[in-house]
Amino acid sequence: MPTSASELAERLGLRFDDPALLTEALVHSSYVNEHPEGTSESNERLEFLGDAVLSLIMSEALFKRHRDEPEGILTTRRAAIVSTQGLARIARRLEIGDALVLGQGAENSGERGRSSVLAGLFESVVAAIYLDQGLDAARDFILESAAPELDSGVSVDALKAPKSRLQEYAFSATGRAPAYRIVSSEGPDHDRHFIVEVSVNGDVLGSGEGRSRREAETHAAEAALEHIETEATTAVTT
Repeated sequence: MPTSASELAERLGLRFDDPALLTEALVHSSYVNEHPEGTSESNERLEFLGDAVLSLIMSEALFKRHRDEPEGILTTRRAAIVSTQGLARIARRLEIGDALVLGQGAENSGERGRSSVLAGLFESVVAAIYLDQGLDAARDFILESAAPELDSGVSVDALKAPKSRLQEYAFSATGRAPAYRIVSSEGPDHDRHFIVEVSVNGDVLGSGEGRSRREAETHAAEAALEHIETEATTAVTT
């Protein structure tokens, strides 16, 4: 059974003067679409606000933690954390997707585990905390939730999106951008399955799958980067 709003609040140690805000944060638009006669509002407006709150808090935290880094590097660090994949990772760690209220069609098509849905859900919860308890409470929740990402010692290059990293490699090696090709696209509009391959200078280096072209391209870029790293390691050891 899905986790209720009150159960989620208790598990995360959250307090709400107006519990309806958290309830709204957990309602996906698909549920509202399937229940037009109801009074529920979707979390889309909260998602909009939460995005801005997250950007502010993350910018402030990175500004204080990396005092010697220029704007460009700070922007890269922030983008890695507040990207769709970054926020979805945090949402999965907190298991807040268990409390999401979905329409039956969206539930059946696996929307509960989709990265874009989870990222939006996390933003909505942040907004609910901000509206109910204020900026300090939202800051505490965000910094605690994203502590592993904020405290990681990975290089700035590793924080860049896979497609950006592959593009930098391709331009450096060949002077041309990588080329992505859709191998297949199957399924209904609400549940598509894409397979994409990526090549550099005509050589196919990786392929990836996903429920959107963008997701499949990201996975293809990841596979290509792994291939490049493996070949580089092999060349060094032989």
